[in-house]
Amino acid sequence: MNVQGLEVDAGIMGVVLQELAVIPNDNGPVLRMLRPDWPLFAGFGELYFSEVLPGAVKAWKCHSRQTQHLAVPVGRLKLVLYDSRSDSDSFGRIREYLLGRPDCYRLLRIPPGVWYGFTAIGPEKALICNCADLPHDPAESSRKPYDSLDIPYRFALSEKSVNDVLQKTNCIR
Repeated sequence: MNVQGLEVDAGIMGVVLQELAVIPNDNGPVLRMLRPDWPLFAGFGELYFSEVLPGAVKAWKCHSRQTQHLAVPVGRLKLVLYDSRSDSDSFGRIREYLLGRPDCYRLLRIPPGVWYGFTAIGPEKALICNCADLPHDPAESSRKPYDSLDIPYRFALSEKSVNDVLQKTNCIR
């Protein structure tokens, strides 16, 4: 169901990418992220923010029970997903997403069992917000280093290729 804007087929089973509203205001816009009456809302466990410095990589992480709802209200992130779920129709698939303002302010829902990592792109730091459906529990998540050979992806993105991603893929590759 489309609540806020265009709901996009995100290319990995269970992943949802949805446009978010930016409500103009003379003193600065209001950025909507998530409401409990939206069909993609999976519940509330905790909400947190993470700053990502330009060029820094935060990867890889996978939750066994927790669903992530991610939005980037400040800056830009290249976010990468890897589906390692052997029972998934998208098993082995990698997808890249560009999230952030002004042109890719969207919500990305990541279900349990999907690995994710991200890097800030551009000259400014990025701020990512996660509204997870369960409180943080280190016992239900796994981590791998950003250059793990278990995940067939290497982070590298130049400013020029950011524009290419936007023009060619409408924020998805």
